[in-house]
Amino acid sequence: MYSISQQPLSPKTAPQKRSLGRVLWKITRPHTLTASVIPVFVGTALARRYGRTHLLLFLAMLTACLLIQIATNLFNEYYDFKRGLDTQASIGIGGAIVREGFRPRTVMAMALAAYVLSILAGVYICANSSWWLALIGLVGMLIGYLYTGGPLPIAYTPLGEIFSGVLMGGMFILISFFIQTGYVNKEALLLSLPTTILVGAINMANNIRDRAGDKASGRRTLAILLGHNRAVCGLGLMFAAAYLWIAALALRDVVSPWLLLVFLSIPKAAQAVFRLVGKHLPWEMMPAVKATAQTNTLFGLLLSLSLLLAR
Repeated sequence: MYSISQQPLSPKTAPQKRSLGRVLWKITRPHTLTASVIPVFVGTALARRYGRTHLLLFLAMLTACLLIQIATNLFNEYYDFKRGLDTQASIGIGGAIVREGFRPRTVMAMALAAYVLSILAGVYICANSSWWLALIGLVGMLIGYLYTGGPLPIAYTPLGEIFSGVLMGGMFILISFFIQTGYVNKEALLLSLPTTILVGAINMANNIRDRAGDKASGRRTLAILLGHNRAVCGLGLMFAAAYLWIAALALRDVVSPWLLLVFLSIPKAAQAVFRLVGKHLPWEMMPAVKATAQTNTLFGLLLSLSLLLAR
């Protein structure tokens, strides 16, 4: 779901020959997949607080969410190549077409296959919860396709952070909670917000890294509209909002003080921001992008753990 850059690679990122298995793993963009995994863990941990968990439903939800994100990444690979945006020098892409020699139609076929498999997992989820989720799932899949497909790709607009954050960060938590409990409560809604912000932050960090190349290709992402320095400040504010939200909920006794454990992930968030300061080449900003994804992972795991401890 994340964008690319057309800036030169550093020597450390020069392409190398890899086995088919490693290539297939790489083109899923595994460093981004926690954006769909972590919300499922958070939603399930929250459901556990109310004494309701179903292992097979959890695994089906995890599988469906992963497949939807992988398909979205593959659509990104396909359409960015078709539009001439991906080259061998591009950073942050799977590189299946421009580096590994995959035919574009093969990448599209893999994306569609991932969607088919996600539908199968979705059928099991709906059969054991509510068929209304089928409509939500189809809308989510449509958004995944339109992120880089269609006449006006979402990724080319300032709305990428909002769509990715709400779809993966927020909705995945609420659906994971709903399929275990049969309802959505106030606590689930409130706790979906910080993860929504952090998933959006992953997209923001990617767009900051890719700002120069995206601008040259005609995109109008939020990072382009803000400029580098203000976009970095915006990323910092997104991190601050996620942590302050949890602190406010704990201080008002809406949630358990155990949830303050998420503050242990602050050093990683600070690392993500400071590694963008004064950096302008895409390969220089890759550590910051990685640290942003790690912040979401650590925050989500700590949040899940604290929800279990708060029982």
